[in-house]
Amino acid sequence: MEMAEHQKFATAVGVEVFFAAPRSPWQWGTNENTNKLLRQYLPKKTDLATFTQAELDAIAERLNNRPRKCLGYRTPAECVALTR
Repeated sequence: MEMAEHQKFATAVGVEVFFAAPRSPWQWGTNENTNKLLRQYLPKKTDLATFTQAELDAIAERLNNRPRKCLGYRTPAECVALTR
């Protein structure tokens, strides 16, 4: 339900939306871990409209520069930079 309009979202903000592939449970752990990290800043049922874009950008910056065990203790930002 929460991502029912993901295509509209992706178009509006210019980002791709990815989902775990069906019958690929090894992908779910990363999704669940990322959700857990997000919940540290944005508890369930948080109204995102109460945040400024700068506040949301700051949360994204912190999460993208946080080392992850699943990435060999590199940050997501480092991993994206390696693929460019």
